[in-house]
Amino acid sequence: MIDRLPEAERPTPLRPLSKMLSDRVKMIAYRAETALVALLRRHLEKPDDARALIRELFVAAGDIEPDAVTNTLMVRIHRMASPVHDRAIAALVEELTRQEFPHPETGATMRFALV
Repeated sequence: MIDRLPEAERPTPLRPLSKMLSDRVKMIAYRAETALVALLRRHLEKPDDARALIRELFVAAGDIEPDAVTNTLMVRIHRMASPVHDRAIAALVEELTRQEFPHPETGATMRFALV
């Protein structure tokens, strides 16, 4: 299929250094996803659903609200498709909030909520 594209429209292969960087970013993202799956599994009746629910969470709608006075960043995630998923995600975001992660650039404490 690619060989049918005009030469100017064909994708160019990544150079080795770019591919190494791309592969490392993918691995870091996969490890972060896996860590969230491990946290979420404790809150689901069917632990095998955790990875699918985390992927759903990654594309869920939400709001981000910085507060310079308290140096916090509130991340509000909109409700999921089912009450069972809502309860599991609510427990996950509560656990993440308790861990008081700092934002990597601003240092603001990140807070999470399901709304």
